Amino acid sequence: PSSWPRTGDGSWTYAWQPGWMNLPDGVETGNTHGCVALDSAGRVYLNTDSARAVMVFAPDGTFLRAFGEDLARGLHGMEITGEGAEERLWLTHTGRHEVLQATLEGEILWRLPWPEESGLYGSAGEYKPTSVAVAPDGRFWVADGYGKGWVHAYSPDRKWLQAFGGPGREPGKFRTPHGITWDEKIGRLVVADRENRRLQVFTSDGKLDRVVDSDLRRPCHVDAGPHGWAVAELAGRVSLLDREGNALARLGDQPDPALRAKNGIPRDQWRDGEFLSPHCAAWGP
Repeated sequence: PSSWPRTGDGSWTYAWQPGWMNLPDGVETGNTHGCVALDSAGRVYLNTDSARAVMVFAPDGTFLRAFGEDLARGLHGMEITGEGAEERLWLTHTGRHEVLQATLEGEILWRLPWPEESGLYGSAGEYKPTSVAVAPDGRFWVADGYGKGWVHAYSPDRKWLQAFGGPGREPGKFRTPHGITWDEKIGRLVVADRENRRLQVFTSDGKLDRVVDSDLRRPCHVDAGPHGWAVAELAGRVSLLDREGNALARLGDQPDPALRAKNGIPRDQWRDGEFLSPHCAAWGP
């Protein structure tokens, strides 16, 4: 409808769809402090901080189900891999200090504890993973975004391989490596280095390929798509970038700095077409 707010620019212009989320009476998402992912059928999965730790919606926004009461308060990163009956949900949990794999219905298949073998931690409590990225060959990486700022690499059979990064401002170091994605098109791991306000691109063995500084406002997560990267910026914006870091579009730019990167903004200050503190973005099919 023409009444929907538009955001973006040129061929990268999008309609902001008010009221897409169709929740049953008495059900709210609460704080969606985590990630969003889509399965092969186009269903949308959200992390929340509530007892409905994962909420699932049909492509038209109809609420389908929720699960994860035992995962409340700490479920954070999320990725879906596979196709059809073989799809799996990968999750990170900052409070349990672990990575989990589950079915799309929420059955936990395995749990991976803190990387004690890395020698970087004195206890599990120092490890607070915020994101997981999976390559097609089964290798995966975990970002310790709220912990010590390392990215850990694992083999397909969940054996710890290495850690890279660690805290710092110089290239290759991180200040809150909050979100990561494996970009199959270029064979690289892309890290949203939030408090350094940049993306960093690494080879699969942890060597820095390049730094992408594209006037980003605290990038929380990056998702690789056919045309480039969707970057959720905590300070009230989503940017679409090509793989060289050039801006294709800026979406939902929050004009009031006082409303950026804050939880608990009263609903009467929400505006269609304007983000407050986006934590994750995902390309659709």
